[in-house]
Parts: sequence; structure tokens; C-alpha cells
Amino acid sequence: MNTSSSPHAILFACLLWTIIPNTSTLTIRCNPFDKQALLNFKHRLIDPSNILSSWSTQHDCCQWKGVTCHNITSRVTQLTLPCSTTLPSYRDTEDKSHCLTGSIYLSLLLVELQFLTYLDLSNNDFLAIQFHYSLHSQDSHNNLSVATTPLPRPSLNSATLRHLDLSYNENLAINSLQWLSNISSVEYLDLSHIDLYKETNWLQLVTTLHSLSKLHMRRCQLQDMSSSIQYANFTALERLDLSENEFNSELPKWLFNLNFSITGLDFSSSSLKGPLPEALLNFRQLEFLDFEDNNLDGPIPYWLGEFQVLQILNLGINMFSGSIPTNLGNLSSLTFLDVSSNNLSGIVSQKNFVKLSKLKTLWIFSSPPLIFDFDSHWIPPFQLEELDISFAGPNIPVWFYTQRSIERLYIEESSFEAKRKFWNLVSRMTGVLSLRSNSIDGNLTNVLLNATFIDFSSSALKGNLPRLSPNVVIVDLANNSLSGNVSPLLCDQKILNEKTNLVYLDVSVNHLCGGVTN
Repeated sequence: MNTSSSPHAILFACLLWTIIPNTSTLTIRCNPFDKQALLNFKHRLIDPSNILSSWSTQHDCCQWKGVTCHNITSRVTQLTLPCSTTLPSYRDTEDKSHCLTGSIYLSLLLVELQFLTYLDLSNNDFLAIQFHYSLHSQDSHNNLSVATTPLPRPSLNSATLRHLDLSYNENLAINSLQWLSNISSVEYLDLSHIDLYKETNWLQLVTTLHSLSKLHMRRCQLQDMSSSIQYANFTALERLDLSENEFNSELPKWLFNLNFSITGLDFSSSSLKGPLPEALLNFRQLEFLDFEDNNLDGPIPYWLGEFQVLQILNLGINMFSGSIPTNLGNLSSLTFLDVSSNNLSGIVSQKNFVKLSKLKTLWIFSSPPLIFDFDSHWIPPFQLEELDISFAGPNIPVWFYTQRSIERLYIEESSFEAKRKFWNLVSRMTGVLSLRSNSIDGNLTNVLLNATFIDFSSSALKGNLPRLSPNVVIVDLANNSLSGNVSPLLCDQKILNEKTNLVYLDVSVNHLCGGVTN
């Protein structure tokens, strides 16, 4: 038997290739082909803040920043280089001057890193993507050696890549997605916040990825939903995110022919119109359904109550009319429910919430407010963490006082009487407390507020200014009927000697007097 051609001999030879002698022990090192491929990639991009400073020939490439190697073969399997940025209030204002930029030579990575399964270049500032492969002795842009060892011409197809994340490269525009056919093995694809405006054939190209289970194309400037297509060959798809695009159409027919085991659909802020089709019931395994901020109309369908594993249902900011169906109270797995900012009317009672034992977030704001008709002895099966509500007064629903876990409370455009029991409850809240734009019959004198963010503006409140705990950062009490001296509030908070976390205070348009002295 010729052992030199046996599988065991070949495997042994490959392992020997990665073993570098040491003075005391043998250590598995980064494969030299992979090391050179990473250096080739580095030489072709722009690194203004030297993020890849550890990528040096003096170090083992398995120890380089963002590089992960297989613990037996030492072949590079993951490249994870998302840019770290501080998230401001609006993402578009992020400073990415320190992030990687230039062109992504995707073909170079996929061809030369033959065992790469995971690639994350998200949140950088890349400007172009290159998908072509040519082997030169010199790099014309950097005058650097591309390869020290001749490599055989490989196939442009990657049979290993499973995860590709290029999202939040906001200055990156891709005119064609034809290169997707070269990564047919990919299971996770995120192109969010990349300009795909010129790629009108995106759906047909994405459906060539037969292993795809999670697809994220948020804010890609997509406009064509391909509504004429009857069937999209997403045989393995589980999560689909097409939010923040400009489709201006009804939900397409191909959507309802997706894999019936799909668990998540996100079409928020995508200019959808028309009613919700009952064909959505095809997807009995849905856990996440988000249609927020569209132009959907008609009644909220009663059959939505049949999704027994649904955890998130977001229908806010649409044009739904009629009442909230009591069948939504059957969604026993639901943790998040938003039906706010629609054209709803009618009565809300305990029947709408009877089985929602896992509910943590409830947004039910409506203008004009819905009529609440709850049994005064009803105790909800849930403990909320966030509540956004409006109601036709004059009394606060009794069940409200059973909630002990609320960290974010929003009450707007309501009229009610706020007694001591109400103030005792809100005084325990430490997160966000907003009672803006109400007509509240309530007195703030001696009320202690603990929340980090407080907005009581334009709510007809009276009495003296409240007391603020050191936890408070932002307070807006403007445009009320508060009276008395402003000095106790400021002095009690010790603002002058900087022993408070308070950074913003607005008490304008009230009936206050006094001031602050040095």
C-alpha cells in the first residue's frame, strides 16, 4: 500500500505544515497561506487609526485583532472587525473617521481564506466592494508583495462562508448583487444601511442563497418589492428584515409562500399600504411581527390572536381603525404589544389582556384616547416594565396600581386626578417618567421624584416645585401652573456645589418667584 496517498498521510502532512519548532515545545501556528491572505487584505484597505497594528509578520496571525483560528488545524475561520463607535442620539452623526475605509476586496478574502466561515466588517466606513480575483506579483497601489508563495488559481465560489455582515457602512453603495451567487453557502446575511438603490433585481439574486436563514436589509433604499413575483425560493429562511425601505405597495404575494417555519418578519417604516392579509396565518411559528410606521389600514385582524408563540407584535403608527380585538388577549407568549398612534376607537377592558401573563411592554396610546372599562377588582396577569398609555378619564384604572416593575411610563393626552396614591407609585420609578401634554388635577408639593428623565410639561400641574433625588438628570416642568419659590429646589439639590447629577432643568412658563444667589 502506498501510504503517501492515503487520507491519513495527507492529513498528517497538512498538520505538519502548521507546526513550527520551538526551543521547548511544538506549537501550532497560523497557516502561512492564511497569514499572507490577511496581509494582502490589510494592504488594500485604509486604516486611519491603525486598528490593525497587531497584524504584523512578527506575530502569529491567530493572535491578530479580530482573527479566530481553528484550534486544531489553525486555519483562519473567523474575521471579526466591526468598528467601535459611540452611539449618539442619531446614528447618522457618528464619527467614523477612525474606522476602516477604502474598498472591501471580498473575493480576496473568500478565495484565499479557504476555511473562512464568519466575516463581520460592520459599522465601518467602506466606500466600495470589489468582487474580482487576480493574482499579481505586485500591488499597483501599495507596491507591496501580494504573495510570497505561488498559489494555485482557486474557484471564486466560497463553500464555507456561513455568516456575512457588512451592515452600517453607510457610505457604501452596491450597484449589483451578482456576487451573491459566489457565496451560496451563506446562512446569515446583513446588508443593512448599505445603498442598494440601483439594484432592482435584489430579490431574485438573494433567493439564489438556498441556505439563507436570516436576511437583514434594513434601510437599503429598496423600492421594488417585486409584487408580480408569485414565489420566492427562500427554502430555509427564518428571519426577514426589510424595514426602513420605500416600497409604497401592499405586501407581495411571494411573502406568503415563504418557509412556513419562519419566526420573524420586520417591515417597519417601509411605506406599506392596505390591510393585513389573512395569509399571514401560514406562519404559525412567528415570534416577531413588526409593521410599525406604515400606512396599513382596515381593522386590526381578530385572527392575530391565533399566533400562540408570538412574542412581539408591533402595529403602531398606522391607519388601523375600529376597536382592539379581544382575541389579542389570547397571545399567551406575548412580551411586547404596540397598537398606539392608529385611528382606533371603542372600549378597552380586561378581555383584551386576559392571557397576557408574559407581557412586559404595552403601548396603547391613542388620540383621542380609548375608553377604559376595567373591573375595579381585576388584577392583571402581567407585571409591566414599560407602559405608554392614554385614556378617557377622569380616573386612573385601578389595575395601574398593581404594577410594581414599571421603569418607563408615558401618559399623554389624558385627563385625570392625581392623588397621593399616584404620586407614591411614580416616585418609586427610576427610569423614564413622562406625563407631558395632559390635563392633570394634581399637586406636586413635597412630591419626591426619582426617575432619571422627567417630563411633566404642559400638564396643568399646580402646587410648589417637587423634590428631586440625586438620581435625576433631566427635568422638564415647563408650561404648568406651579407656584412658590424656585430657590428651595435648586438649593436642596446642591446644584451650586455640583453634588447632583442634574444637567437640565426647565421650569419656564409657570408662576414661580425667587432666584439663586452666590
